[in-house]
Amino acid sequence: MNAGVRFADLHAFERDLLYAVRALERDGDAPKGLAVKDLLETEYDEEINHSRLYQNLDGLTDRGLLQKGKKDDRTNEYATTDEGRDLLEARTERRAQQVGLSTDGGDA
Repeated sequence: MNAGVRFADLHAFERDLLYAVRALERDGDAPKGLAVKDLLETEYDEEINHSRLYQNLDGLTDRGLLQKGKKDDRTNEYATTDEGRDLLEARTERRAQQVGLSTDGGDA
């Protein structure tokens, strides 16, 4: 794991992937790559190239922000690591403070 990755170190697509995996995790199981792709395609309103998707998912895994598991011989599942969740939570808190909101459910 590569400790110390900053949110600013990530490209926009990597950030979007990290948020997408986290959002899909909240629905239950660890999401498959195609579920991540489907979610992002609805947000981007365009098709995402498989190679781009999986290269970036692997990059986030190499940086310690995602964990990659095998569902079967053809399907990978992804989950945010503690470091990935901490990175997203810290970013969310900073953004909320910048716009005068509290992350505990009320206004700051």
